[in-house]
Amino acid sequence: MSTVTTTPRFAPVFRAICGEKYVMEDPAELQAWNVLGVDPALAVTPASVDEVTNILRFANQHGLSVVPAGGFTQQQAGNLPQQIDVLLFTTRLTAVEHYDAGDLTVGIGAGCTVAQLSAMVAKNGLFFAGDPAQPERCTIGGLLATGLYGPLRHGYGGLRDYCIGVRFVTGDGRKAKGGGRVVKNVAGYDMMKLFIGSQGTLGVITSASFKLFPAPRQTRTFVAVFSSAAEAIEFRNRVLHSPLDPVCLELVSPEAHKLLVPGSPAGAWWSICLRAAGSDAVLARYRTELGSAVVREIDGANERGFWRALGDFSPIAAERHPRSLLISMTLPVRDVQPVLSELAAVAESNRFAFAAIGRVGIGHLLVGLWQAPDAEVSMVSFVNVVSALRNRSPHDVSMAVLRCPSETRHHISAWGPMPTDLESMRAVKMALDPKDVLNRGRFLF
Repeated sequence: MSTVTTTPRFAPVFRAICGEKYVMEDPAELQAWNVLGVDPALAVTPASVDEVTNILRFANQHGLSVVPAGGFTQQQAGNLPQQIDVLLFTTRLTAVEHYDAGDLTVGIGAGCTVAQLSAMVAKNGLFFAGDPAQPERCTIGGLLATGLYGPLRHGYGGLRDYCIGVRFVTGDGRKAKGGGRVVKNVAGYDMMKLFIGSQGTLGVITSASFKLFPAPRQTRTFVAVFSSAAEAIEFRNRVLHSPLDPVCLELVSPEAHKLLVPGSPAGAWWSICLRAAGSDAVLARYRTELGSAVVREIDGANERGFWRALGDFSPIAAERHPRSLLISMTLPVRDVQPVLSELAAVAESNRFAFAAIGRVGIGHLLVGLWQAPDAEVSMVSFVNVVSALRNRSPHDVSMAVLRCPSETRHHISAWGPMPTDLESMRAVKMALDPKDVLNRGRFLF
């Protein structure tokens, strides 16, 4: 069905569901949301689960393509949708469903931002461990749908570790849930983990429940610098085999330093940034254990700003280098050093510059690549870089292309080799979205 005919035919139905002011039809306004490479035919902003249900039931009946949207802080990974009949914003789904500070649990609407949730629980001395880029814009639903995380992943785990329940609406308009509101749920199929990283292809997440954590009494960041990645990884190994238990352990490459701190001195300095929490005695123990490699200590507002900049690596890279690649790599801890070496070789041979940060204590790298200042890089160059990285990385390295120049998206595979469990993925998709209403074409099915 052409998006050209969708607006005049179906807009009155959506206005009846959501209200006049919450349906956007103006092509000029809609073009502002062409972040996926496709102009939406219309946009809706429902205020309740019932409204989401009615929208999806209607879309299912008429074969419309629906793309859920939050704060648009990340370009969605995967293939471009062929059309977007309905862009469904979740930003009005902000109700607090439950909050038990004593039990360290909260249930919140998918449209609430991470910053709003963090501010709410901070009043009770608690904190939410999700630390995505741009938390003032990133919604809870978007955080779950993308499955991304920041430096706190090292100490507190990923979303799969502290999300204890999700409520959602399936592609054919059925209300459903996975998990619950308490940490110890009844045994059964772990539906909520299926939705984390699903890119809005299985259902529209309407709310979620999380385990919270006591806020640390105080923290301090120790920055150690090295002349090579190998030396930095050797320091990481010492930390991992020590009694220390940092909440963040982050690698920062030389180009990443220059990207995050414009005007920083030139030099091939690699950093390991370690964030510790505890009493004065605990922090003193860190200082002693880490030794002379530490050149800087940061606390207070400067420390918060430092980690905020690291968390915003992706949008900062996109702003400074609009024609760039952003690649997420998940890999065994032992492979970080060889993968960095291959990355440097591939970038140099294709005349690219690269910047890397990552949770190197758990095996995650976030890599930005863009053309070197003196290079003319073609579309083929971007394709070659991605192919070379996949071919030269160890077999147990998982790569996902999170961002690439728009003209290359049809030529670069976001996910790499065909998954061995594709039939199982298709079966799950058919069970939850039998008419392929949600994010049609995003994945391989």
